[in-house]
Amino acid sequence: MDAFLDRRGGALIGGGVLLVVALLVGLLFMGGQTSRILSTVGGSVTNQGSGTGSDSGDQSSTGSGSGSGSGSGSGSGGQVADAAAAVPALLIVRTGELTLQVPDLDTALRDGGAAVIRAGGYISGSSRTSDDGHASAQVTYRIPSAAWEATLSLLHGMGSATISEQIKTEEVTGQVVDLTAHIANLRTTEAALQAIMAKATKISDVLDVQEQLTTTRGEIEKLVADKTHLEERASYGSLAVTYRLPVAPTPTMTPRPAKGWDPGDDVARASGKLVMIGQTTTSIGIWLAIVGLPVVIGAALLALAVWQVTRFGRWLIRRREGIVEPGV
Repeated sequence: MDAFLDRRGGALIGGGVLLVVALLVGLLFMGGQTSRILSTVGGSVTNQGSGTGSDSGDQSSTGSGSGSGSGSGSGSGGQVADAAAAVPALLIVRTGELTLQVPDLDTALRDGGAAVIRAGGYISGSSRTSDDGHASAQVTYRIPSAAWEATLSLLHGMGSATISEQIKTEEVTGQVVDLTAHIANLRTTEAALQAIMAKATKISDVLDVQEQLTTTRGEIEKLVADKTHLEERASYGSLAVTYRLPVAPTPTMTPRPAKGWDPGDDVARASGKLVMIGQTTTSIGIWLAIVGLPVVIGAALLALAVWQVTRFGRWLIRRREGIVEPGV
């Protein structure tokens, strides 16, 4: 009986040992498989972006439809991710208007342009005006975004006074990211259409694909131009500066103190008035003598002629009626 129990106990112990060993082996095997699966997934994720070109190429070379669809999807996602990663962290469009009072226009224009050029910018436009002696000059500077603040401080230092200032900023990073992703998707579509056109055999199919390809290329060119414009505006801020000369003060007339009564002044003014009246009367007499007399003589002669004509007419009438003898 004791021997049987000893044999049974030994068997149980041996079985337990074997079970523990089997569990350890199983855990080791599963750990190796898990590591291999994780490494495979990691490798596929890492190579997803780089697989864009190969997947696009496989669309034209691989005959299976599933492989082409898979490659197109992963390629599009990789292009979008690469495009988003290529955009800088922050894109800000800066615009502003600044009015400065300066002692000399020529010096201000020269020093302001030199400061902007040293910062890597340039002058995009300028003009000068002079109205009623108030001369001014307007200049538009394009300043690199990295040197915006420093250049603005230099321009402030050139003016004797800042009359007005207005600065605006607009963050356009999101717009550039959206445009970049859209361009990447359209380029993937363009590559797919080119692959389809290469395999098309019917003229109608070629024409349809060519129309879609032309539309896609037009959209790509428009979006690329919009993206380039935004990036250029973000790279170079626009600052419109107006330089003005100091306004000369308007002279004010000092009122004379009020005078008291002065008899001599009254006599002088009365004498002047009398002289003026005499001069006026004399002028009227001269005009009447030179202009009025001939007019009066002419009027008298005209009246006499009219009277004579009237008298002669009456005489003729009386003669016809027999009132006056012909010999009279």
